Amino acid sequence: MLVRLMYASRAVASVDQEELFAIVRKSKANNPSLGVTGVLCFSEGIFLQALEGGRSAVNKLYNRIATDSRHTQVELLSYEEIGERRFAGWSMGQVNVTRLNPALLLKYSERPTLDPYAVSGAVSMALFEELMATASIVGQP
Repeated sequence: MLVRLMYASRAVASVDQEELFAIVRKSKANNPSLGVTGVLCFSEGIFLQALEGGRSAVNKLYNRIATDSRHTQVELLSYEEIGERRFAGWSMGQVNVTRLNPALLLKYSERPTLDPYAVSGAVSMALFEELMATASIVGQP
């Protein structure tokens, strides 16, 4: 059974671009064998990530993330059984934050900033889908 999970978290102060690249590299290396796909956005100290795959694999991965010392205030935004993946093309795609248009962010929230804590999981998923449609997600499987 396939599931899709979306969560938000705040990064500890020590997470920088180099650490972010290391996280993405490790995800790209490990996720294919787990059957997990997804997309990660990191902007202004906030992680927003969607994970898809088998229920057990996604649950275990989320539990590992929730206890990872690089994350604080981990909050589950949505969890659903799905018939098909939306992010099947990425073992871990990454949102190109330089393409985060403030007008696009304002479309989905009160202010033109990425704040998944202030919106529903469905709104955050709609934002990811629009970023995917506008080729703002980069990375190879």
